[in-house]
This record gives sequence, structure tokens and C-alpha cells, in this order.
Amino acid sequence: METNPIPVVTVQTAPYDDQRPGTSGLRRKTTVFESKRNYLQNYIQSVLSSIDLRDRQGCTMVVGSDGRYFSRTAIEVIVQMAAANGIGRLVIGHNGILSTPAVSCIIRKIKAIGGIILTASHSPGGPAGDFGIKFNVANGGPSPDTVTDKIYQVSRTLEEYAICPDLRIDLSRLGRQDFDLENKFKPFRVEIVDSVEVYLNMLRGIFDFNAIKGLLTGPNQLKIRIDAMNGVMGPYVRRILCDELGAPANSAVNCVPLEDFGGQRPNPSLTYASSLVESMKGGDFGLGAAFDADGDRYMILGQNGFFVNPSDSVAVMAANLSCIPYFRQMGLRGFARSMPTSTALDRVAKALKVALYETPTGWRFFGNLMDSGRCSLCGEESFGTGSDHIREKDGLWSVLVWLSIMAARKQGVEEIVKDHWAKLGRNYFCRFDYEGVDPRAAFYMMRDLEAVISDKAFTSQKFAVGSNVYSVEKADNFEYIDPVDGTVARNQGLRIIFSDASRLIFRLSGTGSGAGATIRIYAESYERDPERQNRETQAVLGPLIAIALKISDIHERTGRRGPTVIT
Repeated sequence: METNPIPVVTVQTAPYDDQRPGTSGLRRKTTVFESKRNYLQNYIQSVLSSIDLRDRQGCTMVVGSDGRYFSRTAIEVIVQMAAANGIGRLVIGHNGILSTPAVSCIIRKIKAIGGIILTASHSPGGPAGDFGIKFNVANGGPSPDTVTDKIYQVSRTLEEYAICPDLRIDLSRLGRQDFDLENKFKPFRVEIVDSVEVYLNMLRGIFDFNAIKGLLTGPNQLKIRIDAMNGVMGPYVRRILCDELGAPANSAVNCVPLEDFGGQRPNPSLTYASSLVESMKGGDFGLGAAFDADGDRYMILGQNGFFVNPSDSVAVMAANLSCIPYFRQMGLRGFARSMPTSTALDRVAKALKVALYETPTGWRFFGNLMDSGRCSLCGEESFGTGSDHIREKDGLWSVLVWLSIMAARKQGVEEIVKDHWAKLGRNYFCRFDYEGVDPRAAFYMMRDLEAVISDKAFTSQKFAVGSNVYSVEKADNFEYIDPVDGTVARNQGLRIIFSDASRLIFRLSGTGSGAGATIRIYAESYERDPERQNRETQAVLGPLIAIALKISDIHERTGRRGPTVIT
């Protein structure tokens, strides 16, 4: 305990008008947080002030980061400001490290009022990279719109913030650190906790660890290759997959969290996890996986580099949940997917006779469904899958689901996926990302495209591309009415649905760092015939993409010759 009480200081500041949180909190170039006066402090004060004063006094919050550059500096400020704003206890990961799923897990376990996660997900790190601040609420999930709106409103009128500038903590020392503050009756407590332990204990209660261990160590040992991409997941992969489940230590690569992720973009995709893709092509490994910086997104590869599309991944999981003790015990309540995600999951829901919910993009929309007992499994096409065990997408949990399925079915990744297609059909799917587009050009392109598809004549239109003819059945700007509380989310993406169940989706992404807009185009085509399920995705979807480029005029409107990334 400190001998002299630490003073609480009120600092005058001026508001910023650009601190509206996006789909995953506030993301900006790191230089914005470093160079703009009080930019970090203003936003943290806005987050803390969004919590009702009565709830805030003496409450517990969780703090973690993906280890990216500027995280330690930001954690020190968060601790100093949390103390000054009446928070009673902070639970922080060792060395500031906590995966996003672990934060959600801990919030729920200790019944914290919420948590602050420092991450920009799969965006680059380092001084020239991106930085983000995400606030999760008491259910462990991302802030709903009511909370993010409140944070933004506070940020626009903020005139001062409270801080204890003399308060210092040691992130490397596990255990409790107590501090006496001026004019506070109770000491302020910081607990530095093992980053992995609580999360690992949760997983032990979900999976049959013996079955997975048998797969990874038995006579027909499955060799795996896991790439943590120098993000937060290194300690989790080593402790859980290697130490606990018996995978050889050399199964895990890039497991040291680095502030710049080793100069690479921590994005678990074919484009950015190319070294994993190359190592899988040799055929030595039966399963490959990569994780993003904060551990909520993942990619699955089979032997010889067989790529599992994220939309297929959640569908295959859904069809095989009986392999997992947790779901055998809890039963299946329903499935949910974001609107752009392929309809492969819908077909599983229909086959299993459970409800299917189609939500806007953003994990926060799944929270109400899970909290009300409507949803057991949910997923997004952006490499995220999760269940009601927490309120976040969960990369390592997803890999353990795949290992459980492989152990139960005694099949490889490719065989499992192709069996699934043979049974329920294949949804060919791809996404084109146009990143860093001029925001005005993006806005006007989307506005004009909505006008085109909203015209009554459009719904009777036919598009001929080569020998393919696509008849428009429905076109709209997606709107979601939450079945739990009736709240309405409008303008969630432009949809064109064709009579053969093919779809085109156009969306402006809400997860950027402020450096231009990102336009996403999604194309999907359903194939029931097993003889036609092994074609190249781009060949199948080429005609649909041609229609998308023509009606949006995206290349002319943005000055681009093609997408930045194709997934």
C-alpha cells in the first residue's frame, strides 16, 4: 500500500468530433493517439463517463491488449483514469496481454461491469500501424449501439477528464497491487492475472480434451501447424495446444507477441498468412490454423493447403456440434450469421430444424440472441465464429471444434468439407475489398447504387453474362429488427438476391482506422450438383462479379483497377 494518498487531478481538455466508435470500437492510425493532445484521454473519459455514476463507483473492469505498439502506454493511462473515476478494481492480463475471447470470458466469470480491449484486430501494428480501443459490456460482448452512441455524445462535449498521474503499476508482477487515493474511502486495486488460466479452465468444461489429445498424440497422430502471427495468441497456443493437449512444441510458430507483429499484418487469410499456406502445401500437416492479433479471428487449412472458407467453416461446425460435450449437454437453440455471410449455415439450420437469424455485421448483434437463449452458434464471413460460451468470436475455440470433429469422424479437413457439400450443397463465396477509398467517392457510389436497385423496374431485370442468366428476385438495403428488444438497425448493406439463390452484397465497412473508406463486395452462388462442387471459386463467381462491377461502376467511381484484397 502506498504511504501517501495519490492525488486525483482534473485536467481541462477540448472535445474531438471524430470519436464515434465503429463496428469494433475506435480505430485510428497510432500516430493520431500519440500526437493529438489528449486524444486517448478524451476517449477513455468518454467510455468511463458512459457508465452510470452509481454503477461505476467501486465496480470491477477488465483490461487487456493484443500487445501492439502503444498498448503499455495506453494501459498506464487507463489505470490512472479508472482510479480517478471511481472504478474499484481493474483485472489486467500479465504484461497487459489478454486475447479478446479471454477478456469476454473473464468479464462473465467475475461479473465485471465491462472491459477495455486495446486492439485493431487484423490491422498492422508498430508506430506506423493502427491502434484501437474497444469497450465490452457486462455480458462480455461488444457495446451495443445505445452504448456507443452515448460514448460518442460524451466525447463531443467533453471539457475535462480525471486522472491520477502519479499512479504507477507493474504489469509484469502477478498478483494484487493496492493504492490509497485522495478523498477515496477504499483503496484502488489492480490485479495482474495469468493471461491464459481462466480461459483454459473454461475450455476444459466445453471440450473432450482427452479425445483431442488422443488425436494429437496417438498412434495415428495428426500433425498440425499453428501460426499465432506474433499476436496475442502465442501464449494461448503454447499452453493449450502444446502443453495441455500434447502437440509438439514445433507445431506452433510466430508465438512471441511483438509490438509490430514482426512487420507482418496479423490477418489470418490466404493473402497475409502466406507462409502458413506454403508450409501446408507440402502435405506434412493435416490441419493448419492462423489467428489475428487479438485472437478472435482464425483461418483453417487442410492437408496440402485446402482452404476452408469461413462461411463453410461455421456451417460444418453447426452440422457437427454433437461432437462437443458442451452442446450435447446444452442442446441446440438456434444459429445466427451476419447478412453478408453465405447461406450455407441456413441449410444446416433447416436440416436440423433449428431457428436461423440473419443479423447485420458486428458481433454485438449476436449478444441479445445468445443472452435470451435463442442462439447456440454464430459466425461471420470475416473469419469469425463463436458460441454462447462467451459473447465474442473465438479463434482458438473454433480450432478446438475442428479438432473435435476430426477426432470424432476420423476424417481429414478436406474430406469433412466435401462430405458436407455432398449432403447439403456448396455455397461458392468470395469477398472483394477496396481499401483506402476516398470517403466521398464511396458514399456517392453507394448512394447511387441504392437508387438503381430501389427502382421498381430493377426487380424484374435479367443479367446475361456468357451462358449465364441471372434474374433479380429481390433487392434492398438490409434492415434488421432485433427479435429480443425490437430495436431497428437500418442501412446495413445493399442486397441483390437472384432467383437461383445467388446473391450480391455491397457494404461500407465499419472497422477501418479512419484512413479512407473500405467498400466490400460479396458474391455467392449455390451448387447442389456434387459433380459441379469442385470448380474454382473465381470461375463460378466470375459472372456475378462482372454484374457487380457493371451496376456499381466501382472502378470508374473510385479510380481503382481492382480490389485491394480478395478472400
